[in-house]
Amino acid sequence: MESNRMYSIPEKFRKIENLHIVFWLIKDMSWAMLWRPLGILMIFPTLTVAILITWQTRKLKSELYHNLAVLFWITANCYWMIVEFMGVDDTLRYYAIIPFSIGFIFIAAYYLLIRPNEIRHQKTVMVNLEVSEVAVNIANAE
Repeated sequence: MESNRMYSIPEKFRKIENLHIVFWLIKDMSWAMLWRPLGILMIFPTLTVAILITWQTRKLKSELYHNLAVLFWITANCYWMIVEFMGVDDTLRYYAIIPFSIGFIFIAAYYLLIRPNEIRHQKTVMVNLEVSEVAVNIANAE
């Protein structure tokens, strides 16, 4: 079950996320500069690392749903790049709306369905303690 405390990203996961950004930037830069071979080559590591990140965060709903959205965003992005690089019918790029929409559905599902349910089920525990004046004075002195 997901904890109510802040999620701290383990260092090994952070390194993978940083590597993912590098791959993604190289892919998009290659697309912008029309470096077809490098752009197409970078699809594999970019998607692979996005899948790995999604798998690593699968137990944390917030992270999972956001990473699924990113995965589908990158998928749409890669498809669109391939359509442009291959010089086929430009109207085929409109099919990128399918993975873009799936990613949006994951975000909408999280914020409209899952997150409100998580908030409703958060438990607040109130504890009343009687503390002597001496203990309060000692605590305030430090």
